[in-house]
Amino acid sequence: MNLSAFHPSVRNWFENSFAFETPVQAEAWKHIGAGGNVLIAAPTGSGKTFAAFLCAINQLVEESRRRPLEDRVRVVYVSPLKALSNDIEKNLREPLAG
Repeated sequence: MNLSAFHPSVRNWFENSFAFETPVQAEAWKHIGAGGNVLIAAPTGSGKTFAAFLCAINQLVEESRRRPLEDRVRVVYVSPLKALSNDIEKNLREPLAG
């Protein structure tokens, strides 16, 4: 999976929000898109959070186009201990709002 494989709404939001995808994101999306379980270990600022969140958001958008989403937990994101919760909240709220 690469950015062009994302739902148009998700892809357009990303392209309007960022100049490019990072190498970490491109590599993660390839493995996530292939259906694998992925652990992303990379330096701060390399795009790990969006690599994970954008795939999850994309999957939810795709599923919501086929049928209403059930009101249940669909995604579990395990944050690195040193990550700030407000950074994660920001990185989730902005793409959802977009």
